[in-house]
Amino acid sequence: MLKEKTMPTTEMATLTLRGQTYEFPVTVGTENEIAIDISALRKKTGVVTLDYGYMNTGACESAITFLDGEKGVLRYRGYPVEELAKNSRFVEVAYLLINGHMPNEIERVQWSSLLNSHSMMHEDMRHLFYQYPEHSHPMAILSAMVVSLSTYYPELSQHRPDEPEEAITIAATRLMSKVRTIAAFSYKKSIGEPFVYPRHDLKYCANFLNMMFSSPVCPYEIRPEVVQALNVLLILHADHEQNCSTAAVRLVGSARVNLYAAVGAGICALWGPLHGGANQMVVDMLEEIQRSGQGVRSYVDLVKASKGKMLLYGFGHRVYKNYDPRAKIIKKCCHDMLKALQIHDPLLDIALELEQLAMSDDYFTERNLYPNVDFYSGIIYRAIGIPKEMFTVMFALGRLPGWIAQWKEAREDPRFKLQRPRQIYVGPNMRLMNDADKTREI
Repeated sequence: MLKEKTMPTTEMATLTLRGQTYEFPVTVGTENEIAIDISALRKKTGVVTLDYGYMNTGACESAITFLDGEKGVLRYRGYPVEELAKNSRFVEVAYLLINGHMPNEIERVQWSSLLNSHSMMHEDMRHLFYQYPEHSHPMAILSAMVVSLSTYYPELSQHRPDEPEEAITIAATRLMSKVRTIAAFSYKKSIGEPFVYPRHDLKYCANFLNMMFSSPVCPYEIRPEVVQALNVLLILHADHEQNCSTAAVRLVGSARVNLYAAVGAGICALWGPLHGGANQMVVDMLEEIQRSGQGVRSYVDLVKASKGKMLLYGFGHRVYKNYDPRAKIIKKCCHDMLKALQIHDPLLDIALELEQLAMSDDYFTERNLYPNVDFYSGIIYRAIGIPKEMFTVMFALGRLPGWIAQWKEAREDPRFKLQRPRQIYVGPNMRLMNDADKTREI
């Protein structure tokens, strides 16, 4: 069930339509967010709302993530994301999101044990990788393989409202652990190298890095600075309220599909360049600036002169009207990791200059185009050795506990129902076929 409820209120909102007056209850969240409950709008008035992009529509109540875009605030289950990124590991934050509280020592050991025990895939699934064409995009492989999990692990393949909590926990840890393995295997497949199996002596992020970069002839050196940076990146991507992919998970989940199918839908939504694919577009942009030799100021001028046809990738956000709090953390993490590894990436110099120019230009600040989470994350991934094609896969790996938490919360909500948006039809009125329209021969 939801851990928190909206605050009780007797306040009502009044709607006047064609001379008639209607009242609808007002609800207030624990952070004083105000909503008008229009659940009965169509029943009372016969009309619906029209809200392209759902910019003004709250689809649910949720106790998972609080986001204030005006103030640049992001909290998971009440904990500031800055504190979690500094003091926690990704698997602990995953536990927090899915279960609602930070794990104690016993819960931490049990959670890690479950992640370890479910890290291997069914051996038959390994053969599926070989059926994909050479150079298949890792996101295509990831989404297909996640949905395939429901055929190999059918325990949660049918929706059962009375599913015991233990079964949900096993499914959650199984998915988190196996997606890490699938992601690493998809990369190995794309470069034609043999798969590296998970090791039970390594923690979550170190295990992933080893599966990604080790080979029979060249063992991977696991650097603590890299492991720490990866933990931070995954934590910062772990959940972000009702974004496109999370909404997709909830929407598909409302049809009572299993966890694997719902998360598969989230992965496909995340693939888009306007969502999770933006971090790859940032690196493409920085590389283009470097390759062209035109200079950062010239590129910024081109973006301004294009009147929206060119974009400054990594700037601006649908929700944040201020500096994305995750971007501040990632920027520092980027500096710290590159310094520790003694790496000088010219793309970082371009990124810093680009940010400085954009933040001193009224054109961008007046449009609330501040750096977002995607702006520096790609540079960290590059330094780790992760190719651009894997950036969105890394986003999916980080977002996974958020998707699981949202799916779990929705199915436990007594108001959970099939999501079915309305529309305003603007097509032709009823027409009859004339003789020329009628088909006489096939």
